[in-house]
Amino acid sequence: MPDPAELYEIVGDWEPPADSGLVLLHALDGFLDAGSAAQLAANHLVETLDGEIVARFDIDLLHDYRARRPPMVFVEDHYESYTPPQLVVHALKDSTGVPFLLLNGPEPDVMWERFTSAVGQIAERFGVRLVVGLGGVPMTVPHTRPTTLTAHGTRPELVRRTNVWRGNLRIPGSASALLELRLGERGQDAIGFVAHVPHYLASVEFPQASAALLDGVAEETGLLLPVGSLHQAGVTRLREIDAQLADDPQAVGVVKALEEQYDSFVSNRQQAELGGEMDDNVPSGEELGAELERFLAQLERGDDDSR
Repeated sequence: MPDPAELYEIVGDWEPPADSGLVLLHALDGFLDAGSAAQLAANHLVETLDGEIVARFDIDLLHDYRARRPPMVFVEDHYESYTPPQLVVHALKDSTGVPFLLLNGPEPDVMWERFTSAVGQIAERFGVRLVVGLGGVPMTVPHTRPTTLTAHGTRPELVRRTNVWRGNLRIPGSASALLELRLGERGQDAIGFVAHVPHYLASVEFPQASAALLDGVAEETGLLLPVGSLHQAGVTRLREIDAQLADDPQAVGVVKALEEQYDSFVSNRQQAELGGEMDDNVPSGEELGAELERFLAQLERGDDDSR
């Protein structure tokens, strides 16, 4: 099996400024990216900020091509082009010229332990002070409420936000989560933000969540990131969703019920933090969200069995 150092190569001769204390963001396209929240955020940074690729992973060692087949173009009688997956580290500069790193691309399908070791080596090579993960999870929350985040980190003092949704969970693993765990075990500070995406919208792009992630990164790291166009894209997407739902009273009723369920939960959480007791009668949003998800799926297919 390859050594972690064999999984990647350093590209070019880029070096960080002396004593810069770089931040390394990572946004992996895979399991932990509902609404494509992390990938939209990463793509936005690459497209809007100056930068270059400084490290490249050997994708052939990490990717399952049959599980996630890359796109090819067939023209009449021949294959014309192929777009291979890339897992790379970009060196970018924020809006004031402060450098930072961004690791993005498909989540590795194999060799997670070697991958996490390789990222640790890259972090050490470039003098990274803080690693920040981005992700999105489907939640029974309405799209009409601001996107909330769950913050986590390798040390309690690194998590400065109070999470609205709290609890002890046994969850499926991801390369991003394992990366944070292993970095913490090696003494590297790492934090992460997971955006709460309405689970009936988890399979479509939800830029509102991407903007919330980058706002969280900016708040915690001091980086000045261009988020305005993502916020505007989020507003546009919300208008599109509302327009789809407006003609169906049943769907509007489901959204209203989700809003009431969400608002009750938040109110109860705030009451508990002030010393009160949680109301155990607050209803679950699972069935409500499932009904709304069914309705939106019908719109995408162009059918509606209610007619």
